[in-house]
Amino acid sequence: MKTDLFDFELPQDAIALRPADPRDSAKLLVVHPDTAPEFEDRTMRDLPHVLRKGDLLIVNDTKVIPARLFGARERNGVSVEIEATLIKRLGPERWRALVRPAKRLEAGDRIRFGHESRVCLLGALDATVEEKGEGGEIVLRFDFHGAILDEAIDALGHIPLPPYIASKREDDERDRSDYQTLFAAHEGSIAAPTAGLHFTEKLSESLQAAGIDIERITLHVGAGTFLPVKSDDIASHKMHPEYGQITQQTADAINRARSAGGRVIAVGTTALRLLESAADDNGTIKPFAGETDIFIAPGYRFRAVDALLTNFHLPRSTLFMLVSAFSGLERMKRAYAHAIASGYRFYSYGDGSLLFPETPR
Repeated sequence: MKTDLFDFELPQDAIALRPADPRDSAKLLVVHPDTAPEFEDRTMRDLPHVLRKGDLLIVNDTKVIPARLFGARERNGVSVEIEATLIKRLGPERWRALVRPAKRLEAGDRIRFGHESRVCLLGALDATVEEKGEGGEIVLRFDFHGAILDEAIDALGHIPLPPYIASKREDDERDRSDYQTLFAAHEGSIAAPTAGLHFTEKLSESLQAAGIDIERITLHVGAGTFLPVKSDDIASHKMHPEYGQITQQTADAINRARSAGGRVIAVGTTALRLLESAADDNGTIKPFAGETDIFIAPGYRFRAVDALLTNFHLPRSTLFMLVSAFSGLERMKRAYAHAIASGYRFYSYGDGSLLFPETPR
């Protein structure tokens, strides 16, 4: 399929720069493929009434790290400003990172991070460029390692807001809490599983009271979530691998809920991708620990998920391709047009949608 098929126009003022306050006051667009009306305007607080007793919500409990670092490369008396985003830990002191400007770096260069008025109590955070790859990727070997390095990154790092927010404002202390979900527990993501941002303790309690349980899985969101599909045909696109984990206990709980007639609702595309990666041909969830690079586009046969709670995504993105595979491309174009006309807020800090499949599992 051509990438152009997944394009649409979005007014800039529809992009949310802050989350709804409180979080569960966000709008919720319910998309029904097989009943009328096709679109139903709700709020997140209505979720316990939209779902039914016995349904099971699957949330991603990954935690965003302050992975964006600012520093300077010194070489032969010349200083160059460097921005690095840590994308994958390779060892106690080694990280793969995306850097700008990559062309100003060479293997062996030294970078000192944290010079821009943010002070690390441990002192300067220095690193050596160990390897230089393509597309702005490098490998950094830090002078600290393990927990000490984690402490330094937490002190000096910035929350890696998506480009469509970062281009409009600087990150601040609010983002350190705003860009984490209620369920965040396991550090490792450079982007939030944004559907989970809508949940509050009060909403979770309301869901539990309605007989709707919540189970947790982990998928660490990587740099690929921000990368556009550059090829003209989506078949040529390659996803970046991301690490995920589903325990035996959680897999058993999901399978029991389905056997009892409950529906499995993925909270976010990250949860959906991991569930589909762990499902066998019959939709049974197996324990999972490893990387997945699953790319879901129209034509994919869903095995594990009965509904999807997700935000509104970028045009031409793999995420819009995923929701189009789930609920149908033309229906999702109509849904997004309805959302724009109705004042829904888009992207990471925006409103949500509850999607049901075009072809039931």
